[in-house]
Order: sequence, then structure tokens, then C-alpha cells
Amino acid sequence: MSNDILIQPMVTEKLTRLMEEGHYAFQVRPDANKLEIRNAIESRYPGVQVKEVRTMIVRGKRRSQFTKKGKVQGRTSSYKKAFITLKPGSDQIDFFEEV
Repeated sequence: MSNDILIQPMVTEKLTRLMEEGHYAFQVRPDANKLEIRNAIESRYPGVQVKEVRTMIVRGKRRSQFTKKGKVQGRTSSYKKAFITLKPGSDQIDFFEEV
């Protein structure tokens, strides 16, 4: 079930810094709600207790590229992002143990 809702964890420089404070970000299914996201996190990572879930929809951006054949225009896809805050004393999530 958690594999259906959680698409992938998001790892950037800023989010890596926030991981030390117990904040994580995931790309989730667009129709998932906060309760489903909370249950998916807690079932996928045992020992983790979620304090708060915040969501946002990231709109796709227009992109253009100049080639020999002229200007090619396109668009990146939209996605839903979930920010997770863990309870103090909860186990931390380690994304890099599977690498």
C-alpha cells in the first residue's frame, strides 16, 4: 500500500539539512490525502511516528530548447509533494541505507 502512495523521497541540499531536524519530503500520488500519506509513512518505516503532514501541488514549468531544427517547446510534469515532520524521540528515516 505504501508503494502505491509514496512515489519517491526527495533529496536536495536544503532537505538534507532539514533531515537532521526531523523534516522529510516525498513525492506522492496526486490523489493521496494526508491520512493516507501518514499511514503509508508509518507502515513503510517501522518505528517512525509522524507528527504533521503538509502537502502542496507543484505545477509543471514550460521549457524551451534551441536546436538545429529550431525552437522546441515542452513542459515538465506536475506532481504532489508532501512534507513530513516526525515526533521528537521517533526513529529517523535513512534513505541511504539501501544504496
